[in-house]
Amino acid sequence: MPYPFRDSSLVNSIHRLIEVLQRLFATGYSPEPQLRTFLSRGHTQETPLAEVTVAVLSAQESRQLFGVSLASRSIQPVFLHVVNRHATPLRLNALDIDPHYYTPLEAAGINHFSIIKQLSAFGIAAFYFLPLFALLPLKLLTGAWANRRMDECFATQAFPLRPILPGENVTGFVYTTLDAGSKTVRVRLSPTGGLGADDGLVRLTHLPADPVGQVVDLTFVIPVPGLTTDSLQRDFSSLFPASATIPCNEFQLAEKLLDMPAVTTDEKGVRPGDPVNLVLIGELTTVLSACTARWDECETLTLKTCWKTFRAFVFGDEYRYSPVSPLHLFGRSQDVALQRIRSSINERLHLRLWLTPLQFIGRPVWVGQISRDIGVRFTTHTWNLTTHRVDPNIDESRDYIVEDLMRADRIQAVDYVEGVVACRPEAPRHNLTGDPYFTDGKRAVIVLSLGCTRRANTSDVLC
Repeated sequence: MPYPFRDSSLVNSIHRLIEVLQRLFATGYSPEPQLRTFLSRGHTQETPLAEVTVAVLSAQESRQLFGVSLASRSIQPVFLHVVNRHATPLRLNALDIDPHYYTPLEAAGINHFSIIKQLSAFGIAAFYFLPLFALLPLKLLTGAWANRRMDECFATQAFPLRPILPGENVTGFVYTTLDAGSKTVRVRLSPTGGLGADDGLVRLTHLPADPVGQVVDLTFVIPVPGLTTDSLQRDFSSLFPASATIPCNEFQLAEKLLDMPAVTTDEKGVRPGDPVNLVLIGELTTVLSACTARWDECETLTLKTCWKTFRAFVFGDEYRYSPVSPLHLFGRSQDVALQRIRSSINERLHLRLWLTPLQFIGRPVWVGQISRDIGVRFTTHTWNLTTHRVDPNIDESRDYIVEDLMRADRIQAVDYVEGVVACRPEAPRHNLTGDPYFTDGKRAVIVLSLGCTRRANTSDVLC
């Protein structure tokens, strides 16, 4: 005859009760520092001087590995693995990864179990059971112990900001500010001066600010799970397979661009919208690496993202990844949507891109539309009776991204070609929601500078 306490349901109930009591009267901390699932999304780049692998943790992975919700505190761990092939020590420039990065103890401290929160949670139970106050010291002591373990975990997992010796492999995390969708990570490794000698004297080796050929400077575009974007919904390989691409030289490209649609349209392709005033040339990873260091990808339009947009609009908050309304070209909505927010959701720049079958110097050609939101107004053209008011001087927005990418040193070449027919401020045209615009009719054509990455554990090269 089985004993009653061997009944599985009873055992499970006891285990659940113990877990509840532990949460109430003790502070648990259970990180998983050996977790490495994120490496499947890692990218590796190699040079004669170094090999670098970069990966970015999702919100769930950072919670598992570090035992606390870093994403809720807007902290994002970036994993680095560096092999120094240089003849001299190399040092990671953390500011190039994120000028607002957190030190290990700072990141841990932000996530500490605070005494006030512990007392608040404990007080709810103690209010009903006064004798439980006797267990209060246990709650505080286990909380302090958990915080010390958290400090140790964050420090142990951190990438060491010290010289990496020749032939040395170094691994660890840099604690950065949170990004979603795609994260652009610039890894810059600089040679350091030699300190010390056999005779015990200190000698400083003075190096120029940027020794030619001695600095490792790599840019990565890393996918971050959790954000649904237009580009993730597209299968670009089937959209324009290799057999359907059209290679062009400079003259052929200019002719083909003149034949491209001048304006976007509504879904039926009947009503004209904003003009197509931009051309970007480069692989998708190159486009994202050039832009996402300064711009954010947009979430797709859903009921959930509409609600988040409405809430940001009502309270005047930022919503970095707010969706954009769909515009259509080639019979489909935008393939990529990016935005650059300013003080609120009502003030931002929108960039929409469509892939074309054209290829120039072996790189895909994207055509796009860029405009600047400068406010909100009522309209009968949308279901929610509101829309963003667009700056009518759309050439300013076009030239803004030219200057922005030029300042970021991401432009290899730039020129202008004819697009929509020019119109003056006194006789503007109007987009789908009735906003007026005027333009000189030119399209900016930008050849983006290359940035090659190789996905970890594969031989695929993305440039």
